[in-house]
This record gives sequence, structure tokens and C-alpha cells, in this order.
Amino acid sequence: MKVCWFSTGVSSFVACYLAKDIDEIIYTHVENQHPDSLRFLHDCEAILGRKIEIIQSDKYKDVDDVIERTMCINTAYGAPCTRWLKKQVRKDWEAENPGYHTYVWGYDTDEKHRADAIIEALSAYDHEFPLIENGLSKAECHGIADKLGLKRPVMYDLGYPNNNCIGCVKGGMGYWNKIRIDFPEVFERRARQEREIGHSCIKGVFLDELEPGRGRLDMEVMEDCTIACQLLVH
Repeated sequence: MKVCWFSTGVSSFVACYLAKDIDEIIYTHVENQHPDSLRFLHDCEAILGRKIEIIQSDKYKDVDDVIERTMCINTAYGAPCTRWLKKQVRKDWEAENPGYHTYVWGYDTDEKHRADAIIEALSAYDHEFPLIENGLSKAECHGIADKLGLKRPVMYDLGYPNNNCIGCVKGGMGYWNKIRIDFPEVFERRARQEREIGHSCIKGVFLDELEPGRGRLDMEVMEDCTIACQLLVH
């Protein structure tokens, strides 16, 4: 079976659009995504001419549920929210759909290191990377989506580099200072969770100590959060 793992990001849509002979397109939903993500998903379905299967954790409700029940925000080996809300959901799907699959991923020409990590960590499957194979950058993917008349997710229009969950625990100082402005309730909730757990999202500083002017989002490397994020604990 050939499966395209869709993330509600523009690059993953273009990968689905370019890939040939796909059997399934699957999206692992997390409640902390901006609600506009599902609008984008349905718009993608219309252009692709097929349904996108939505799967979701049956153990945890959302990122906050994971943080508060595991008493962990982030680790050197990845975030527990990624482990339980994305990686485990994918593994559950694999258990229900045994066999030798080919996975299609939306990594662009700047993410060849992630593609190499996928091949190594998930060696039991074949992998295709249509964007890398076609020499496409993230910016070029946005251009393709625009030419197809696809309205991109609102998180991009707000100035974020990807369509990750709102309040991604892997964000840097610039990211969190923007979240403070755009989604203050998320900032306050994550700051409270940090104090309750005794560990911060950002190394060396708790969110309630973060000075409003620190960090630059445009200078921070923040990769799209996909089911492949936590490969070190495969």
C-alpha cells in the first residue's frame, strides 16, 4: 500500500499532488491545530479529488492532556505530545494495516537530512520524497498551491513558518513571544504547565520569565511537526 502522510501543511499537500498511484492519504489530527487546518484539508480533498482519512489518538485528548498526564513537556529525545498524538497513532494504524508499505513524505530540498533520518529509522518500509525528487523548496510549494487556487492555512498568514499546533513546545523565544501576542490564552496555559512540572519549553528560561522583546521568529529553525519528529525513540 502506498500511503501519503498529510500534515495540513502546504508542502505535504504538494507531495500528495505530485505522488503517483497513492492508495491512502492519511492525516493524524491533533486538537491543538488551528481550526482552519480542517478547512484546508477539505480544500485539498477537492483539488486532489479524493478523501483524506483522519486518524486521532484514542488515549489522549490533546497536547495539554499529554503534558498534564505525563508531567512532561519536552525531552532531548523529542516531545511526548509528538510521541503519543502522532507517532503512536501511526504505529497503531500500522498494527491494524500490516504489510509492506511505501510512505510518501512532504520534505523539501532543505530537509534532506529529515528524509535520510526517515529512511534509516523506518527501514521496514519504502519511502518517496516527491518535493526533493523534483527539486522543490517550501517557497515553491506555496507558489504551486497558490496557482492551483488553494488558500493556505491561516497560521502562515499570521507569520508562522509552518502549520504546527498552536503553542508548539519545540518553539523558540521568538515563536513564544509571537504566541504571547496572537494566542495569549495558550501562552498563559503553557507557562502555568511549565511551573507545575518544573521544566520549560525553552532551554534556560521559563515562559513567565521570557522578556517580550527576546528572540526572532524569522531566525529560528522550527521544522514542521509530523509523525516523523520523534525518530530517535523509534
